Amino acid sequence: MNFFRHRPPALLAALSAPVLLLAVAGCSSEDSATVAAPRPDAKTAPLCRSLRAVLPAEVDGRRRADPEPRSAYTAGWGNPAIILRCGIVRPPKMIDPKVAQGQDPDAIAGAVNGVDWLMEKRGDGTWRFTTAGRKAYVQVSLPKKLSGPDHSTQVLEDLAAAVKKAIPTGMASMRG
Repeated sequence: MNFFRHRPPALLAALSAPVLLLAVAGCSSEDSATVAAPRPDAKTAPLCRSLRAVLPAEVDGRRRADPEPRSAYTAGWGNPAIILRCGIVRPPKMIDPKVAQGQDPDAIAGAVNGVDWLMEKRGDGTWRFTTAGRKAYVQVSLPKKLSGPDHSTQVLEDLAAAVKKAIPTGMASMRG
């Protein structure tokens, strides 16, 4: 069962963006401009290409600087880069009942500007954000130097309009 489709109605309402992002104040990712490109399936690939076409030139005040190798399914901003990957495989925590019940200290479900996100703590203590309730999974990782709640909020706000425009709501393929 996908908990984002069957979550308690008050779950997201109770968790405002500032509260959620304070909880993930350690957000970061690879400080490298080299990123593994996802391999989305035939239904997901066109959605990701549409997203790429509407992504902003700047995110959190950082100019577009796409990672290597170049791909229709990745984008980046700044150096060290904020990294976006579209068409990823569904993260395992996306269907973990502990996350839906708020019992997993390493993952939080929430929404920013009309886009639902899984905010997932990684083994190295960094965090990543993955869209939920959309027909493609979009993942955003922040570099360590942008780990505070102000940057996290701004990044997700800056990307929300593009995600809403290009990736319709619905169930994503399990494969990505």
